Amino acid sequence: MVFNIKDSEKRKIKKDFPRKVRKIKHVWIPMSDGAKLAATIWLPEDAEAKPVPAILEYLPYRKNDFTAIRDSARHPYFAGHGYASIRVDIRGSGDSDGILLDEYIKQEQDDALEIFDWIIKQPWSTGAIGMIGKSWGGFNGLQVAARQHPALKTIITLDSTDDRYSDDVHYRGGTILASDMLWWASTMFVYNARPQDPEVVGDGWKENWLDRLENTPPLVEEWVRHQRRDDYWKHGSINENYSDIQIPVFTVSGWQDGYTNAVFRLLENLPKESKGLIGPWAHEFPEVATPDPAIGFLQECLRWWDQWLKGKNTGIMDEPKLISWIQNSELPQVTYDERPGKWVGDHSWPSKHVKDTSLWLSNGKLLSEKSTDGEKFSIPSVQEHGFYTGVFCPFGQPGDLPGDQRTENGKSVVFTSKPFEETTDLLGHPELHAELSSDQENALLIVRLCDKAPTGESTLISWGLLNLTHRNSHEHPELLEPGKKYKVKVKLDVLGQQIPKGHQLEVALSPTSWPQAWPSSKNVTLNVYSGKDTKLTLPVRTPQPEDEDCGHFGPPETAEVIGKEILREENRTREVRHDLINGVWKLEDFSDEGERKLHHNGIEYGSKNYNTFTIKENDPLSAHVQCKWELRLGRSDWQTKLVSDSEMTSDATTYYLKNTLTAYENNDKEVFHKTWETEIPRDFT
Repeated sequence: MVFNIKDSEKRKIKKDFPRKVRKIKHVWIPMSDGAKLAATIWLPEDAEAKPVPAILEYLPYRKNDFTAIRDSARHPYFAGHGYASIRVDIRGSGDSDGILLDEYIKQEQDDALEIFDWIIKQPWSTGAIGMIGKSWGGFNGLQVAARQHPALKTIITLDSTDDRYSDDVHYRGGTILASDMLWWASTMFVYNARPQDPEVVGDGWKENWLDRLENTPPLVEEWVRHQRRDDYWKHGSINENYSDIQIPVFTVSGWQDGYTNAVFRLLENLPKESKGLIGPWAHEFPEVATPDPAIGFLQECLRWWDQWLKGKNTGIMDEPKLISWIQNSELPQVTYDERPGKWVGDHSWPSKHVKDTSLWLSNGKLLSEKSTDGEKFSIPSVQEHGFYTGVFCPFGQPGDLPGDQRTENGKSVVFTSKPFEETTDLLGHPELHAELSSDQENALLIVRLCDKAPTGESTLISWGLLNLTHRNSHEHPELLEPGKKYKVKVKLDVLGQQIPKGHQLEVALSPTSWPQAWPSSKNVTLNVYSGKDTKLTLPVRTPQPEDEDCGHFGPPETAEVIGKEILREENRTREVRHDLINGVWKLEDFSDEGERKLHHNGIEYGSKNYNTFTIKENDPLSAHVQCKWELRLGRSDWQTKLVSDSEMTSDATTYYLKNTLTAYENNDKEVFHKTWETEIPRDFT
């Protein structure tokens, strides 16, 4: 996971802010139970004479090293424009006390409320607070907003979700997201085991580190124990009661991100003053994100903060509720530096400018009129289907995106439309409605939607997944009766996409997609039946004259960042290997995130991550995921290293998890080694 500002120097901005800034390092915020949370604060130098609102970013990703570079670009900008910008390590992370036991626990929210209580007592505080965060920080911004602390006036949430079960890295459509469930758990497993900095906390760092190593759990165990949408996932899912959030929310994401769906739900359900922004971006802040066009996002944040924390009329509330980037059609590439397109604006969501259009599935075709009833299309399992569909949540690294889908289409059943007679804009959720049956009690349905060029290339533009035992409820699944017909709906990921005249759409159906979906325990054959109930609905948007006024954004900002030395360059490889003799397919994904030395504190840090996803033809029980990490952190004569190895397999009834963690101190002296092994019954998955 790459948290640094881009190393290229093509985007610089001077530091001549309206107010001079001072940085206060190693601030301790006391909690009522005696714990202390570590914070860094950027303030206008005259803030005690002229108090300011506060902005909080609250993360487990370590402010003194792993996010230090990106923090140094963003927080001084806010402080220089009249805010106290505060970066706090969550309990159990960085230099804060304690152990981080899981994602988004109640303790994390409770601590945030106490941080607010502390902020409003400071002499530089006006008593008004906003929160900002991407990913984890976007999640907890929503969750803390639902706790309704009176000082919290607004939040900016990026790349986040309102639904922890259906729209996160653990489960998709009611089945395990094999590509990310173990990988993300292995990431936090090793991240949470990093030590405090002895120069900040003193000699107690070693005792705390050994405590973290012994008692930080492999989070994947708890995640796999909860295979339904139960109370575990409802906690922290603000879609359980949107009315708990009573403040304006600015929600932001990108079409390459894994969390764009939530923007539409939040705009539909949160206070009417809330706004949304979607660009072409991967999982990153829009001023540094790829692909271009990046924007001057900090300027947009400032307009939002000034509106809701200082009471200024910045004009932002006169603009469309949702501003989104409609992407031009592009031939498939696994990496894009730029996605041409256009900004459009909708003053409400759902938008009156978006209407559903249907295409019916029939004999390999997508028809504009209802198809004949009774045609049956057999869709068999091909376990190696899915290797070329890209990663769930791209971070902008090379190779993250789907390749040409012609490679996948031969392993699924494809329905193709006629060439479009006119260029068409799509904005929103495509949906597949299908009447189908299965020959097994457990089965999946995976849907890929592709833009087919006149020259034949097929570009994946959206996809969806449904565990058919979850067809009526993620909380109360029901086995299928083999041979019985069911009517189901699969909501595909949102898209903002132009389909040019002469292009065609393809819908590809399969009961498998590895490594996205953990396979059903048996090979499955689905039968899909044509007729009025088997169709694709498309969200067609009519362009508006006022769309031309939506692209008002300034140039991207990246302030001069703290000095660093590159000790090892980044490197990424992503390869699919096929053993023809044994019929084994393997995806090998290696990411060397490089190593850096920060000049201001001497910290050196870096990591390597190697993931493999393996499956054998015609054998769903051969699915195997392995995730390995090596992570270094230290300075001069204080050096630490963490090595982890996580594995996940299954048989017809049980998931098997194995996690090993080893820690080393100076000169690679082993100080800790432990293995966790767990068996968890399969529950309708």
